[in-house]
Amino acid sequence: MVINLGMNWENFFKDNILGYIKTLQENPFELITLIIDLAIVIFLVYCFFRVVKGSRAWQLIKGIALLIIATWVSGLFNLRILNWILAGIMNLGVIAVIVIFQPELRRGLEQLGTNKLTKFFGIDKDLATKTKEDIYKVVIAAQELSKTKTGALIVIERDIQIQDIISTGIPMNAEVSPQLLVNIFEPKTPLHDGAVIISGNKIASAACVLPLSDDNDIAKELGTRHRAAIGISKESDSIVIIVSEETGKISVAKDGTLIADLREDVLKKILISNVVTKRFTVEKKERINAVKKLKEKRKETSQEVKEENKEDKE
Repeated sequence: MVINLGMNWENFFKDNILGYIKTLQENPFELITLIIDLAIVIFLVYCFFRVVKGSRAWQLIKGIALLIIATWVSGLFNLRILNWILAGIMNLGVIAVIVIFQPELRRGLEQLGTNKLTKFFGIDKDLATKTKEDIYKVVIAAQELSKTKTGALIVIERDIQIQDIISTGIPMNAEVSPQLLVNIFEPKTPLHDGAVIISGNKIASAACVLPLSDDNDIAKELGTRHRAAIGISKESDSIVIIVSEETGKISVAKDGTLIADLREDVLKKILISNVVTKRFTVEKKERINAVKKLKEKRKETSQEVKEENKEDKE
């Protein structure tokens, strides 16, 4: 039996499209239902493609789409033999798809019955909660590095973007995890020398070069790592966690000020207060004004550096 995908489009248009338009004219409220219906279908299709894109299932979906188009074209031009063969493949293909996609289908059905439903549809958890969890992971990593006296420099970007600093390192775009952070700063590894930048709840880059502070008021016993932390905290609103290689003590640089020798609970409190509380509860207008001032200051500093470099060259 030949599947007649080359149907009579004129009759289909009259019976379905025009008929539906006439129904909408008689009952305009059905237009709301239509919009909701289309929105749900489009959202589900988008979520489906988002889940499978980049996986091996994506290649199979492209193959199936090509097969459907080929079957439709063969029916449209009345290519009976080719249409019969493709139709047979399509009929067997339904069973094949169920077998091939069995792991994905099973995982999807399991998620429908659990609290992972929002994750299945690509809806991330509350940003404040995610940021708080990332801070806990950073604190755990800092404590582990402190125990082994492993030097570390972790920059948490806030409202002012530091893309110019991120670009000096090795791109990572990885989820924040204590194990990864500890491994990055492991001595004699390629990425241990430099700073890690956390941006947008991701480890954006490692082995980044930070600007050194030339403030004469900084204690002379502080090394390059601490000076770099103070420097970037002056130029932006970033919070920087430093682990000393000599003593294993943990410090935080904020707004050009160094808070030294912190216990775990104090470190956690400072980070939560400055990264989560201020970001998500402070009045938006106040934040915008503060960020604007810091951006202008950073722009002026950058311009001064460029002028100095130009004068040196001359």
